[in-house]
Amino acid sequence: MTKHRLLLETIKCEDGKIFNLSYHQRRCDTSRKLLFSCLKHLELSSFIHAPKKGLFRCRILYDKKIQSIEYIPYKSKKIASLKIISSNINYNLKYVNRDALTALKNLHHEVDDILIEENGYIKDTSIANIAFFTGKVWHTPKYPLLKGTMRQYYLDQGLLEEKEIQSTALNKYTQVALMNAMIGFKILNPIVIYKFKDNHAPYTFPNP
Repeated sequence: MTKHRLLLETIKCEDGKIFNLSYHQRRCDTSRKLLFSCLKHLELSSFIHAPKKGLFRCRILYDKKIQSIEYIPYKSKKIASLKIISSNINYNLKYVNRDALTALKNLHHEVDDILIEENGYIKDTSIANIAFFTGKVWHTPKYPLLKGTMRQYYLDQGLLEEKEIQSTALNKYTQVALMNAMIGFKILNPIVIYKFKDNHAPYTFPNP
C-alpha cells in the first residue's frame, strides 16, 4: 500500500492510560469504510500496549489492516504566532501523507504555524483544530480541514458550537484555543494571528 493511501491515528498515552480511544476507533472505522469499503471492525485496543510510565504519542499506520505502531515520547511545542494563509488544500481523512501541508507550512518559518482559510473562512492550523471564544461560547469552524477526535468530543459535550468563521472578523473574539489528541483543549495566551497582507495589523489575543 502506497504512502498516499495509508491512514494515521495519533493517540495520547500517559502512564499506561489510553485517551479518547472510542473517538479514534470511530474515525478509524469510518475512514476504512470510505477509502477501502471495509466493513470489518479493526479493534484498535487489541493492538495498543501503552508504556506504563511517561507521555507518549501512539502512532498507528493502517489501511485495511494495521501496518505499524510506534510510541514516541511527547513534548509539547509552544504556539505563540499564526499566519492566515489562503489554500484549497484537501485533508478530509487523516492520511500519513502530509506533504502538501508541510510544504505550505515551510513557506512561513516566521510564525509558529499557519492558519488555513478558504474562500474567506477559517479552517484549521496545520496540526490542530481551532476554536474562538466570544466571551460566552466557543466557536469552531463548521468546515474544518479535518474533523479531529478532540473537536468531536467537545462538540458532543456541548462545549463547542460549529460556525462559519470569517477570517476578516476575528476581532470579535476574545480568546483562541487549539485542539488535538495530544494537547486536548489548549487556550493560547498570548497569541498573535497575522493576516495574509503583512501591512495589515495582526489580531492579538486575549482580546479584552
